[in-house]
Amino acid sequence: MAAPTQGTREFNPEVRGKIRFSDEALQTIEALMKRYPEGKHKSALLPVLHVAQAEADGWLSAEVMDYVAELMKISSIEVFEVASFYSMYNLKPVGKCVLEVCRTSSCWTRGAEDIVDYIGKKLNIREGETTPDGMFTLKTVECLGSCGSAPMLQCGAEYHENLTENRVDALLDRLRTEGKRKSYTDLDFQNTK
Repeated sequence: MAAPTQGTREFNPEVRGKIRFSDEALQTIEALMKRYPEGKHKSALLPVLHVAQAEADGWLSAEVMDYVAELMKISSIEVFEVASFYSMYNLKPVGKCVLEVCRTSSCWTRGAEDIVDYIGKKLNIREGETTPDGMFTLKTVECLGSCGSAPMLQCGAEYHENLTENRVDALLDRLRTEGKRKSYTDLDFQNTK
């Protein structure tokens, strides 16, 4: 009998059985869920998925989403529906630094297309690809709400605005020097405890 399928590949129960988040992540998830009344804790799913993605090397496999569903006592499909809808969740492996360039009208008219092209040439990748060293992934995303400082990109929790080729060069150099994964949870989540 074939394994049940979730998303675009087969679900692996053996992999699923080995998944466990750190105690800190579990405490954060519990605190996020407690923000909502009993029976409404599903409202915490977006920030919980950020924690899960940070714990799971930057992406959400079917097994990780199933684990989140178990933690939140909701169905796996509910988690998958949310994770597959929003561009900030990655359903396949990505680089340590995901460069999400805004592609909506304000950014595009102020040069975002040129920034995407420049980053692609500089890193020798196309949109949706990851550098061979696993450091950078290039994505375009819908509005990130920084229209007045276009063009811009987000990497983890950081906004990088008024981009030029020089600013992109400095950013890439800094990220490569730091060499660490950037995550949405790089924000201060202390207020959840």
